Amino acid sequence: MNRARKKRAAQGSSPSSSPLQGEGKKDARSKHKRGRVFLVGAGPGASDLITIRGADVLGRADVVVYDNLVSPELLQLAPPKAELIYAGKRGGSEKNIEQTALNAILIEQARKGRVVVRLKGGDPFIFGRGGEEAEALARAHIEFEVVPGVTSAIAGPAFAGIPLTHRGHGSFVALVTGHEDESKGASAVPWNELVAAAHHGGTIVILMATARMRATLDRIRAAGLPDETPAVAVQWATTAAQRTVSATLASLADVSAREGIGAPAVIVVGELAGMREHLKWVERTPLFGRTVVVTRARAAASDFATTLRRLGAEVVEFPTIETAPPRSYTALDRAIKRIDSFDWIIFTSAMGVESFVERLKSRGGDIRALGDASIAAIGPATAARLADYALQVAAVPDEYRAEEIVSAIGIKQIRGKRFLIPRAEVAREALPEILRDKGAKEVVVAPAYRTVKPKGAQIGRMRELIASEKIDLVTFTSSSTVTNFCELLGVPAKGIRAAAIGPITAATAEERGLEVVVKPRKYTIEALTEAIREYYAAANGST
Repeated sequence: MNRARKKRAAQGSSPSSSPLQGEGKKDARSKHKRGRVFLVGAGPGASDLITIRGADVLGRADVVVYDNLVSPELLQLAPPKAELIYAGKRGGSEKNIEQTALNAILIEQARKGRVVVRLKGGDPFIFGRGGEEAEALARAHIEFEVVPGVTSAIAGPAFAGIPLTHRGHGSFVALVTGHEDESKGASAVPWNELVAAAHHGGTIVILMATARMRATLDRIRAAGLPDETPAVAVQWATTAAQRTVSATLASLADVSAREGIGAPAVIVVGELAGMREHLKWVERTPLFGRTVVVTRARAAASDFATTLRRLGAEVVEFPTIETAPPRSYTALDRAIKRIDSFDWIIFTSAMGVESFVERLKSRGGDIRALGDASIAAIGPATAARLADYALQVAAVPDEYRAEEIVSAIGIKQIRGKRFLIPRAEVAREALPEILRDKGAKEVVVAPAYRTVKPKGAQIGRMRELIASEKIDLVTFTSSSTVTNFCELLGVPAKGIRAAAIGPITAATAEERGLEVVVKPRKYTIEALTEAIREYYAAANGST
């Protein structure tokens, strides 16, 4: 509910107003306006498997009530001011909220006029008690909407290379709970009918199966499915922790116990489970099983994170920098007033380009005023951003760092020339010093933006991941990301493997005790990604 709607709801109508009068009727409705609850499927584990609709709803939430198996990455999609309520929902956990109490929370929050997202692992209506929650909301006359999610019953087999149906081999799928309470006597699952159908190419998928795996598989055997029927267990499907074991109906329980397969896991039984050996694909991705941390600012991290995920990595986004306006625009505004006096404008980052152009526009400036100045860009990303504004770049150094700008511009083009450098408020002084040493007539450094530590960083979670040694690699794209990473965490960085985009970033990382194992030959995100792929390809080949 936006601010204007909240104000109207708060005003309401006076007790003496008649609900039958036009405006009074409108106010009465506003006074009793209720919120809305969205039952959202978070998907099977990988954060990028949430639906577009689910991500959109999450981005508008006032309250998020989430389960244990929901990826922490998804919680970052919620607005910073959203209230997060942990519901637990993991077997044996003391932090679980009892279902009736959970229903009451959803109702109470909605009656406060809030947008409530009930974020549930998998799909809300597949063994997720979403039906019970929807019933409770309907009885309380609370508006709700169901946003389906990718269930692990589908995603687990898919990531294991198992088609649940196949035109030539299987024509039906049965989704079954493996969490039946044996003390209740006869099973509510029609095992005999399911097994009879499975004889004709059907596939049985069992969820919540690990605690009673042996008993469940024995029931299937007792119903007549042959012991040699292929069977597969997939644990932590779609995440870096995914593990898959293949066996037979008779041996899967023993194999799973030996391999330490536990919850959460999906079991697939049927002839199609045998196709895994030919169709398994995720294990063949270059970064399968690797957890990689991306420390870039969130706005700049998206493409990088997406590419790493496509290579099979589980990506943890932990932004260690954000951009903000400089403390003072004085230097930049003075430079903009005399923009036609500069011979060269040197941009050191894409953010410098963006911030400069935005300030120029806000001051009533004209991009055409740059026409007489030559433009230099440090790095292809900076050059590409300039091209977005139809600004031609006259010089780009072969190596994307300030020290190489001299060879790109040429000594003759430096002597006696005036230079403007719109850049971050705090940056290395190497570039202006080099230009002055080479005979530049004037070098104006104008802060266009500054980098700051982000608020609301999930520091506790990152410390837990480091302590449990679940992080394979941390990526750094600037010295600032290294410094802030170490300062935010406040723990020794020794032993953490790092990928650094360039030698300056690498040196900062090594000074902080990080083990830099990836250094690309070119200082670009594309080259960094390829270097990470090559590093793990070599590591996989040696094991």
